[in-house]
Amino acid sequence: YKDEKSQVKFIRKEISTAPGSISREHFNSSCTACSLCVSVCPTGVLQPAVMQYGFSGITQPFMDFSSGYCNYDCVKCGEACPSGAIKPLDIETKRLTKTGEVFFILENCITYTDGIVCGACSEHCPTKAVFMKPFRDNLVIPETDPAICIGCGACENVCPVRPVKAIHVNGLRNHIKAELPDDENKIISFVKES
Repeated sequence: YKDEKSQVKFIRKEISTAPGSISREHFNSSCTACSLCVSVCPTGVLQPAVMQYGFSGITQPFMDFSSGYCNYDCVKCGEACPSGAIKPLDIETKRLTKTGEVFFILENCITYTDGIVCGACSEHCPTKAVFMKPFRDNLVIPETDPAICIGCGACENVCPVRPVKAIHVNGLRNHIKAELPDDENKIISFVKES
């Protein structure tokens, strides 16, 4: 744990909604807050909102990266949703659905501040939107490629820095298609190893 006063603050501009929810507006207007998606989510990333969406969205699910991350190979929430707020996606489409974008705060990273070997964020990134680059004293430090980030939150979920993490995901109000990495084998090898 770090002294919060010495850390760079992070203000999330937008929370993330589940892949298949198309946009925040579509999701908020269609979701009945039945919590079926929450109950089938294997990682626990889907959590009922308190005031994340404002008063009208109380108990509608959002992706809470302090609770979990969106599994790269999972489409259970879309299969469970009875109202169409989260549309069913096939695995290939889901893997390219960009729900958010990675944001790295160098000054909060323990490799930068304390010279500690880490790299947890990169190890858990399924698209390699977070990767390691040479830093100093034979250390490596995260670098990001937001264009190929899908916003799954695995990097944020595993970051050991507290109270303000070094890496975050800003949600996208409208989901878009993520770009493919230059080397698609990065993704294929990760999926086979998992």
